[in-house]
Amino acid sequence: MNEILRDVVVVGAGQAGLSSAYHLARAGIDHVVLDHAPRPGGAWQFRWPSLTYGKVHGMHALPGMELVDADPRRPSSDVVAEYFAAYEDRFDLRVRRPVDVRAVREGREGRLRVETSAGTWSARALVNATGTWDRPFWPRYPGQETFRGRQLHTAGYPGPEAFAGARVVVVGGGTSAVQHLLEIAEVAARTTWVTRRPPVFRDGGFGEAEGRAAVALVDERVRRGLPPQSVVSVTGLARNEAVRAGIASGVLERLPMFERITPEGVAWTEGRQVEADVILWATGFRAAIDHLAPLRLREPGGGIRVEGTRAARDERIHLVGYGPSASTIGANRAGGAAVRDIRRLLAAGAREPAGAAVS
Repeated sequence: MNEILRDVVVVGAGQAGLSSAYHLARAGIDHVVLDHAPRPGGAWQFRWPSLTYGKVHGMHALPGMELVDADPRRPSSDVVAEYFAAYEDRFDLRVRRPVDVRAVREGREGRLRVETSAGTWSARALVNATGTWDRPFWPRYPGQETFRGRQLHTAGYPGPEAFAGARVVVVGGGTSAVQHLLEIAEVAARTTWVTRRPPVFRDGGFGEAEGRAAVALVDERVRRGLPPQSVVSVTGLARNEAVRAGIASGVLERLPMFERITPEGVAWTEGRQVEADVILWATGFRAAIDHLAPLRLREPGGGIRVEGTRAARDERIHLVGYGPSASTIGANRAGGAAVRDIRRLLAAGAREPAGAAVS
């Protein structure tokens, strides 16, 4: 089977992938960008309609092109998708989509074999920028399969209208859970908020120093080979005007995690029960890195240990948008750092003809 030769394959065309492609193009490095989504926009294109651009937490512009004059009332899925599409066009990034990357294996002569739904690429380095959206985390609890109501995850959240008149249990302590609760409470018969740990609300600003400290905590985990946590998980929840109102009204009154799920709702060991029509799992996501499994990059702790963006077990693999670079500004910086490392890697070996195919 023919393999298409490229110096670098970028997997994913969200913020991390486009940033990396921008820096690769500026460096004159032969590369291809593969994206499984049907159109530009990364994971943003799948966000729920009620998440308007004005509600977005910390969207940072891609390198070389600002996002200007965005209407804060428009859905972020539309605003960001249009921005990403314009960015791809401005810098002639030529993303190939939809392409599913199925496996990355050891190839011939020290190269990587990237197996996809659209053929096989042979690369000297790979930038993995697949994010987390494709791997929603569903916790398991006793009795979950007996629940007679509806269960869904943030990844499939349709907006508040779908919960009109319903009794809704929202599980999770992050920003998405809070946003869902504040919206759903306006139309639902009742909402109940459940978290494993008490939520931590943050007052005041969140400047550069606070951001660096938060990223450092996430970075320390991935350097130890542990699965990454989101930056938001260590910053706390911003106590903005809407959150203050939710606390005052009781919408954001939190209960500890239930012990089991019953056909009618959820229950705790001390006898408390809450009847529910819907359980909404706002329980986060995991890194979408299963296609890298053949390379055996994981550490005993379950994560991939990285040094900067480079996988500690394989210098050809860079993870951008993973762990400390999962924020939009972090992804931008990590894309540039990865390309600087890749330039050194490529310079150490003989360059092969670009665009060739081998059997």
